[in-house]
Amino acid sequence: SGSLSLLSDALHNFSDVISLILSFVAHKLAKKKPNSSSTFGYKRAELLAAFINAATLIIVAIFLIYEAIVRFSEPVVISSDLVIWLSVLGIAFNGFSALIIKKDADHNLNMRSAYLHLFTDMMASVAVLAGGFLMKYFQWFWVDSVITLAIAIYLIFMSFELLKSSTKMLLLFTPKDLNIEEIAEKIHKVSGNHRLYHIHLWHLNDNELHFEAHLDCQENISISEFNAIVSEIEEVLFHEFHISHCTIQPDFEKN
Repeated sequence: SGSLSLLSDALHNFSDVISLILSFVAHKLAKKKPNSSSTFGYKRAELLAAFINAATLIIVAIFLIYEAIVRFSEPVVISSDLVIWLSVLGIAFNGFSALIIKKDADHNLNMRSAYLHLFTDMMASVAVLAGGFLMKYFQWFWVDSVITLAIAIYLIFMSFELLKSSTKMLLLFTPKDLNIEEIAEKIHKVSGNHRLYHIHLWHLNDNELHFEAHLDCQENISISEFNAIVSEIEEVLFHEFHISHCTIQPDFEKN
């Protein structure tokens, strides 16, 4: 057809096929049980898939921006009928696929990245369809490059937040909605004069939060006393901060 916007839609769809396969494989891997060589299993596979998916979209978008700028200086005649019919097919297939996984996308980062790919594909096809009609009835062939730029910018805008959140999780950053100082303050209310230090809090995957710290015991308490304190700490962490796994190491006269 000679249409860059249709090519951008096709390239985006092709990258999505790869991304969906990657998301599917990661979802299956995440269900594998831990073993002696992978003690966490493959629960972080979905985070890695989300990161790759988002990064792929941004790379595709940068390529499209470059091609659109080149096309402005080298306009071509475009077969608008082919653009219209192929974009209609793109809307139908991507829209249906997005609806299938929308429910899972609400609570899973990996599924959200797959849904994002499909939804942006559908919106891109809508834009290409509109451009096809403008080129068919008004011969505004420059619209093709404008739509391509719009699709590319939209891809970057939609993918950046996903790329940032998945990167932070992979780098074991503290979740943005949790505050270490607030958590420590809550725990100190149940631990008495024993104080936490060397605190770490991170996402294992999209659903599991892990917490670890040292508890500086001011007295040489027994193991049973320490266990009682840890049980209270676990209750606070789980019910107030939704932290699913907690590891506390006792220290005495070390800090």
